[in-house]
Amino acid sequence: MQKETYTKEKLKKIIEEKLSGYYGLTMQNAETKHLFKAVALLTRDILSEKRRDFRIKTKKDQAKQVYYFCMEFLIGKQLRNNLCNLGIENEIAKVMNESGFSLDDLYEIEPDPGLGNGGLGRLAACFMDSLATMQYPAVGYSLRYEFGLFKQKLVDGWQVEFPDNWLQDGEVFMIPRTDYTVNVKFGGYIEENWEDGNMTFEYKDYQTIEAVPYDYILSGYHTDGASVLRLWRAKSPTSIDVTAFSQGDYLKAIEETARAEAISKVLYPADNHYEGKALRLKQQYFLVSASLQNILARHRQTYPSFDNLHEKTAIHINDTHPTFAIPELMRLLMDEYGYDWEAAWHITTNTMAYTNHTILSEALETWPEQLVQTNMPRIYSIICEINKRLCADLWEKYPGDWEKIQKMSIIAFNQVRMANLCIAGGYSINGVAKLHSEILREIVFKDFHEYSPEKFTNVTNGIAHRRWLIQANPLLTEVLDECIGTDYRTNARELEKFKKFAGDSAVLKRLEKIKQHNKIELANYAGKKLGMTLNPDSVFNSQVKRMHEYKRQLLNVLRIISVYNEILENPTADILPQTYIFAAKAAPSYTMAKNILKLIYCLGEDIRKNPRCKDKLSVVFMEDYSVSLAEKIIPASEVSQQISQAGKEASGTGNMKLMMNGALTIGTMDGANIEIADAVGKANIFIFGLTAKEVDNLWASKYDPDDYYIRNEKLIKVIISLNNGFNGESFQYITQSLLSAHYVADPYMCIADFADYDRAHTLLEKTYLNKAKWNEMSLMNIASAGIFAADRSIKEYADNIWHINPVYLD
Repeated sequence: MQKETYTKEKLKKIIEEKLSGYYGLTMQNAETKHLFKAVALLTRDILSEKRRDFRIKTKKDQAKQVYYFCMEFLIGKQLRNNLCNLGIENEIAKVMNESGFSLDDLYEIEPDPGLGNGGLGRLAACFMDSLATMQYPAVGYSLRYEFGLFKQKLVDGWQVEFPDNWLQDGEVFMIPRTDYTVNVKFGGYIEENWEDGNMTFEYKDYQTIEAVPYDYILSGYHTDGASVLRLWRAKSPTSIDVTAFSQGDYLKAIEETARAEAISKVLYPADNHYEGKALRLKQQYFLVSASLQNILARHRQTYPSFDNLHEKTAIHINDTHPTFAIPELMRLLMDEYGYDWEAAWHITTNTMAYTNHTILSEALETWPEQLVQTNMPRIYSIICEINKRLCADLWEKYPGDWEKIQKMSIIAFNQVRMANLCIAGGYSINGVAKLHSEILREIVFKDFHEYSPEKFTNVTNGIAHRRWLIQANPLLTEVLDECIGTDYRTNARELEKFKKFAGDSAVLKRLEKIKQHNKIELANYAGKKLGMTLNPDSVFNSQVKRMHEYKRQLLNVLRIISVYNEILENPTADILPQTYIFAAKAAPSYTMAKNILKLIYCLGEDIRKNPRCKDKLSVVFMEDYSVSLAEKIIPASEVSQQISQAGKEASGTGNMKLMMNGALTIGTMDGANIEIADAVGKANIFIFGLTAKEVDNLWASKYDPDDYYIRNEKLIKVIISLNNGFNGESFQYITQSLLSAHYVADPYMCIADFADYDRAHTLLEKTYLNKAKWNEMSLMNIASAGIFAADRSIKEYADNIWHINPVYLD
């Protein structure tokens, strides 16, 4: 099949046609916002043709496909990514320049799609990029949230949440596919009947919600591959109650529509009340029911039955949110297509795979049994039957061991345990880093691992290096292209070749200049967009991630306070100038996380107002963290703070992005930090703190933070400072959470790890003063980061879990 060639002249002609056809404008009288949409529509059309050709070849080859279910896909802005992957960015830039516009201005107009929160959604987006580039047939499924997580503003240091109305300018890349609309049912009741010796189920008095799909098409990088991200919008089958409207009851007339549309209205609605819990539950079931109906319809386009569904389809459950896919597939196969239990169970359990993303007990998702029964009665009955059969099998294997059976049961203590359902109903369970997978096997799911060890495996996370290196850091990309060629763009392991330049002073000097340039760019952005001053001659020391106690932003802050105290006590002290950069969102109902955020803000303000700290110490909080902001912070960062309590972080991907951009990691032996340390060597990373086993042993011996606190003069002064406060605010409530007076003192062992963290920081600062050494270490991090590309992760999933092959066009 001959590929279309897009010259500058052809692209300009298409842009002019879009401007004329959609807006009645020419290049001469169009504004930047019109050009953004015209270029977006152009790329959307090219992507549609590319996806069509790839889909035709996939069907022709009868290739096995993977369907990736996730409540989040934090895909970031799409225009630049699409132009880069399609290989037309330079030509489009020329068209813009010749017409008096800047392509960068077009990039700025596009909002970040509000389809995710943090690492889970960003990982899913990275995987879609790799699936397309490596030409695996894949579709991602999620919801078309009208509003994203929230827009974050700090008001006097307190986080305030505002609606993230990203669809206003972000809908242009989506293609409505109303022809694939399906119905999802909620509520009602099940009536059981016997027919010809078989039990049948009739669903009555249910509420119907329409699921309308919208497609993002995601291009592979300079390949024929194209993936689809299909997003479901909830809609009422009846848009208005005409009778109520004619009687003047206007609110009642649209009540049904509002109730239906609420399902896809907001990403992660607050669930600290019944209505919020019910809405989240509905979101999860709505996603999987609509997606499975779509998958089965696609399968029937090629095959006469579903007997081979598991041979031609892999469905991946990313975290537990889409777990209802397991009973829903059972329901569809039995109730809609006449399969008996055994046949449906065989197909289902050989189709579903599950990735676990947490070992935090509070994050292992459960649902109140009554809530599931009320909203999804048929799904509840199927879960009960799955649990009944599972417990019967467990009783045969472990007769009389009620404690073990209770822990493995899907339903217990009036709760439906989603992770247990995933393990029972799937053929593969993987963690996302070696340590994480080890903890799953040995602790969290120890009993399940003993019961079915063949299901458990590991796939360490990865990042889309084409976005986070090639697009985010073009100057570093130029150096890599010159030194090692361009093969690393599609084979990140080629970055290893960069190691031979570790002794090249000219290359090291260029790396230093690039980092300084990126720091200046970030400082300019912060000044222009955020109204804050960053000193590019200081060390940029970054901790950018979700705000959570286990990630220990608080530990970072405690040490910064100790540095501040040192400056106050000795203003002439020889202090390495540092700018500590924080960016994070706290969950709206997470009080402690918001308190820590407030502390960061107040500490930063106190330092900013103190003339003794000028050009020595700065703390900045960059509000409304997003993919776009990360793309600015990460290339400019010199120090990567990865300091979670050992045994708590599943993997992390921010650590990989920072490493790949030449930042040096200071971190615990947790998550993927362990594998980063293995890859780069202990001489090129700053490791500190207790190991996961040491943490467990310390808890077992009745950890008392006072034992550490009273022996550390710096910590004593830090606690005094917290009590006295910053910027007019006392933070005594934080000190109470850290010391033994609190009912669970220092739950993430900031006090226990403080001294070693301080030691590692002192070593880091001493190393930084030797710039040649620092630059060499930075180069070694870049050159060692190839193993953390998402391409490697996807290859492992494809070969070891999904058993799928690439599709190549003729």
